[in-house]
Parts: sequence; structure tokens; C-alpha cells
Amino acid sequence: MAEASATGACGEAMAAAEGSSGPAGLTLGRLTGFSGMKGLVGGQEEASQEAGLPAGAGPSPTFPALGIGMDSCVIPLRHGGLSLVQTTDFFYPLVEDPYMMGRIACANVLSDLYAMGITECDNMLMLLSVSQSMSEEEREKVTPLMVKGFRDAAEEGGTAVTGGQTVVNPWIIIGEVATVVCQPNEFIMPDSAVVGDVLVLTKPLGTQVAVNAHQWLDNPERWNKVKMVVSREEVELAYQEAMFNMATLNRTAAGLMHTFNAHAATDITGFGILGHSQNLAKQQRNEVSFVIHNLPIIAKMAAVSKASGRFGLLQGTSAETSGGLLICLPREQAARFCSEIKSSKYGEGHQAWIVGIVEKGNRTARIIDKPRVIEVLPRGATAAVLAPDSSNASSEPSS
Repeated sequence: MAEASATGACGEAMAAAEGSSGPAGLTLGRLTGFSGMKGLVGGQEEASQEAGLPAGAGPSPTFPALGIGMDSCVIPLRHGGLSLVQTTDFFYPLVEDPYMMGRIACANVLSDLYAMGITECDNMLMLLSVSQSMSEEEREKVTPLMVKGFRDAAEEGGTAVTGGQTVVNPWIIIGEVATVVCQPNEFIMPDSAVVGDVLVLTKPLGTQVAVNAHQWLDNPERWNKVKMVVSREEVELAYQEAMFNMATLNRTAAGLMHTFNAHAATDITGFGILGHSQNLAKQQRNEVSFVIHNLPIIAKMAAVSKASGRFGLLQGTSAETSGGLLICLPREQAARFCSEIKSSKYGEGHQAWIVGIVEKGNRTARIIDKPRVIEVLPRGATAAVLAPDSSNASSEPSS
């Protein structure tokens, strides 16, 4: 939910990253200067909502518009019934690999467009802050890798980076602006959920927990709190899975939103699945509420969250970075969506789970008291890692 008001990623990244190591022992987290600021989540997005700014403009049948409060702004243009859709975001580093950090930053901002059902981006700008604490050697290693990762992800998304700005700053920051001009049939306003819809999620939860658990491998005090519920190998696998998922574009899911008649969507980032579900529920024109029954989570991360006493993963408040789309779909279409997105014709790595239902209500969202945890097996893991209560993608919540 990175919005046009410049929202959320700074808080997400600080919440998700306690410090990350780059190539040849270079520590990106050390260079940011924010290694101890884990508790901040939401950034400017949260501040704008607390200040009483509107959550979003009311839809117009002819020229829909959307402002602060959702994933992108939608601005009707003066010419030809077109709309400008735009979003921006920025990060402090949260993974060890500078190249992957570039990919994650690009995937995250594009997800704001994908949450609107938009599959094409006309232009991207890249904003890069190089830390003044870095040596010349460190800059020469890290900066090109971050830029390359960002550009490669943009190319995968069918767009290009045509400009931007680079500055020297106390911290490494990578940011971006994504812009597209659309006709009305190219985007889906996030306001049309109806009673009987189901909620589908396209990436597993647990990225914040996985990133931090990986950092705790070198922190005996923290590691001792969780070592009874997870092995070092499982943490390494979870971290790699989280990094892969964060770097995966939600473009395929955006296209399938049109195919399967999605009624609304958002992406899951800094406020966790509950916060973003609540924000999406507030946007609905109909008197509905969202109820989440299932939580797909990277294997072992639910246990780590519980043992550590942090994050609130099972409560839905754990921050995610470049998370999946949460999509309101007609019940009869949802299982087909989940099956289709896993098809080999879209490449590897796409997943989806039915996680909840839309019922009559007062535009709120909640997670049931004892949600079903679906343990998502990391790539490369053995079957022993998968918990007995794992489930397939098309499982529906009980009413």
C-alpha cells in the first residue's frame, strides 16, 4: 500500500530489517544507520491517516478517481477519457543481496499498480540514496548491483527506467515512481466486493519474520529464544523463500483479476494482512466485511513469531514487504483463479490460496480466533519441513 502520498515502505523496511550483509562481508544494514529501529511500521502512510486525510475519493461512474489511502492514485485526465495512475515508494535495505534488494524495490512499487488490475507500466523513475558512510569500494560494489536488480525487474514487468535521481545521504535508500496512463477498462477500482465473494492471497506471509530470523543466526540472545522451534537450515530456507517471493512480480495475478472478474484488491505490505484488509474493507461501496480464516505462512515462521514474542504474524499485524495481492473474487471463480495462476505457462513461483470470505457487515475486517495456518514449504526444502496441517491452494474457509 505504497500510495501516491509516498507511503509505508520506510516503516516496512525498518520493521523488517535489523541489518543485512552484502557481498564480501559488506553489511547493508550497518550502512543504513537504522539497524535498531524495528518497531516502526507504516511510515508516512500511517501518519497521513492519523492526520485525518481522506481514505480515498468516492468513485464516479464516468471518471473514477482515487486518492490517499489505497495503493495508487487514479486521476482523470483532461483528454480522451484517460486516467493517470501513479504510485511511489522507497526502502532501506532489508536483505543481504544488493541485486535482490533492487528487484524487491521494483516489484514492490509495481504491486501498487497490479493491485488495481493494471498489467502495463508506462514509465518508472528510480530514486537512489548512497550512504556517505560507504567507502568508494563499497559504493562501486553495491550501487551497480542495486540498479541492475531494479532495471531487470522493470524489464520483466514490460517497462523501463527512464530517469530518476541519485544523492548522497546518511543512509542507503532505494525508491521509485511508477506511472501509467489507462483507459477505464484497464484498471479495477478497489470498491466492488459483494456478499458471497471469497478472498484470495497470492503470496505467503512471513517475510518480516524470515528476514529477522536470518539475522538472529548471528545474534545468540535472539537465536536462543527460537532455536527450539526452528533449525538453522529451516531459517536459511525460509529466508531464501522470502527473498524470492518479495522479488516476484504480481503481474500475472493482475492479469487474472480481469479473467476471473475480481471485484477489489490490495497488496499486503507494511500493515500486515489485517491492516490492509481493514483498509480495503473501508473502501467498499456495499455494506460488507471481510473475515479471514486461513493464513498461508512460510514454513516454521508462525512458530518463530510465537516463540519470539514479536511480529504478531498470527494476528495479521506482521509487516510484509512486496507481499501478495489480496483479491475479492466471486466464489465460483476463486478456485479456478488459484489453479490457473500455478499453471506452468506463467513460469515458476506463482501461488494462491483462498483465505477468507466476504459477508454482510460494516466495512471492517477481522481474523477468526484460531485461523488455520497453512505451512508453505520453501523451495528446496525436504518434505520433513512441511507441517502436517499443510493444505492445497484451493481449500476454502469454513463458514
